[in-house]
Amino acid sequence: MSMLNRRRFLAGTGAAVATSGAVAALGTPAAAAQPAAAAQGASRGARITTVTPADPRYVDMVSGSNARLVGTPEAIRVPANTQEVVEVVREAVRDRKQIVIRSGGHCFEDFTFNNEAEILIDLRLINQVGYDDRRKAFYVDPGATLLDIYETLHSGWGVTLPGGGCHSVGAGGHFAGGGYGVLSREHGIVSDHIYAVEVVTVDKAGKVRAVIASRDPKDPNRDLLWAFAGGGGGNFGVVTRYWLRTRGATGAPENLLPRPPSTVYYVQVGWPWEKVTKAAFKRLLQKYTEWSRKHSGADSPYTALGHWLFIQHQSSGPILLVGQMDATVPDARKLLDDFIDYLSAAMGTEPVWSDIQHLPFMKATTFGTTAGEPLNNPNLRTMHKSAYMKSDFPDRQVEVLYRQLTRPDYTNQYTYVVLHSAGGQINELSATETASSHRDSHLVIFYECYWHKAEDDEKNLGWMRDTYREVYADTGGVPVPNRVTDGCYINYPDKDLSDPELNKSSVPWHDLYYKGNYRRLQQVKAKWDPTDFFRHRHSVRLPGKR
Repeated sequence: MSMLNRRRFLAGTGAAVATSGAVAALGTPAAAAQPAAAAQGASRGARITTVTPADPRYVDMVSGSNARLVGTPEAIRVPANTQEVVEVVREAVRDRKQIVIRSGGHCFEDFTFNNEAEILIDLRLINQVGYDDRRKAFYVDPGATLLDIYETLHSGWGVTLPGGGCHSVGAGGHFAGGGYGVLSREHGIVSDHIYAVEVVTVDKAGKVRAVIASRDPKDPNRDLLWAFAGGGGGNFGVVTRYWLRTRGATGAPENLLPRPPSTVYYVQVGWPWEKVTKAAFKRLLQKYTEWSRKHSGADSPYTALGHWLFIQHQSSGPILLVGQMDATVPDARKLLDDFIDYLSAAMGTEPVWSDIQHLPFMKATTFGTTAGEPLNNPNLRTMHKSAYMKSDFPDRQVEVLYRQLTRPDYTNQYTYVVLHSAGGQINELSATETASSHRDSHLVIFYECYWHKAEDDEKNLGWMRDTYREVYADTGGVPVPNRVTDGCYINYPDKDLSDPELNKSSVPWHDLYYKGNYRRLQQVKAKWDPTDFFRHRHSVRLPGKR
């Protein structure tokens, strides 16, 4: 492979790869005791940072990781602690202003950056990570970003979280929506580890307060914690702190969250797309899903391997495998080599290059979460879709994917269909244990597209919509929950799911995200946000509302 194509490969792999004890007692309003603000940013008296359109910072703060989406709020409020969030929300309630919430700015749809919101609450100054000895849990604030979280947990206590692969994603929305990463097959998703959450809420009378909810069976606020563990961001209030502890874990801090391996094999392998025939492409998807289902159990030695298979548009270069294997498990290198050989046999060709590095865990994590333009360029325009996969690809879906990924009239360096390994420990919880209901899939498919110029919007949006609609044409253009597919991932929000021209199924957008858990989420909404103060395009609706 030429150095140019190798650099393109390395750039492309980045597309899919991220309170102290002095707070209120569980189940009580935080305002009734000492709030989490005591361990967050120092109070600045009556002055909470406010950025208006006349401020030179404004243009930087009204968009995030998707340059297609630009908000027009009349003000951006930047609180530094929980009490300041309470004050900002109280003012918005008083003035009847619609708010939206930002933590890392990585929402792929217009839930944060839009033309309807009047006040944008930017949580990036609320960003601490540490250990709460009183709660015997680690705390992570919503503005903390993934790489900082991983580094702090690892350096301080030798633990980690099985979160996503982009360094700058904020905890606020990522944790609330689930949070998948290369460690998820072995340790579940991030939301499975949420023990408690502090949330600023608004009641029926318009009273604003901070409450803390935990998964303690005796906690009267436990339903709010359940909803935040997979129900998505912006639905019930403003989260100002998470506490995390693995279910059933006890003892010293280093035993309370997953311990990462000391070393891993960091894997990057590329196969020549131009040598993969249509028949070989079909065989690849058949064999890959066969392998994925076979090794989807929590007892498989391959739970130690988390990976993405990038099937990019043929014009862009090779088919790519990017992954990480725990190097400390028995026969780790042989397991990894056997998997790569298996994929090579399925495609009927050998890799054009293979780069397998034996690295310390944090070195691999830092490299993987910062590699490539899509992870580092906030000026890219993007579109994303998702689908959970429970079985094999039907032949018709394979035909569509091959045709769309080899179309000669379409080219884009950063267009991918990404097969993300799932199963393992993710599927050990029941579908109702948390709000994250997708517990019997072996793959999550991410449809991803990144580009630079506004004049290319129509071309790329059109390719994405055409591909997705055709792949799932048999079920109304979306991956409805059935024996093959299982709906969509809330952290890959997709406004097309609520467009009757693009979702012709009988399954509404909320059941694609939440399946049978949506009705319970509505009950939580009615209890904790009865006036629907916190809302966006796909926020949980009050009972009886659509």
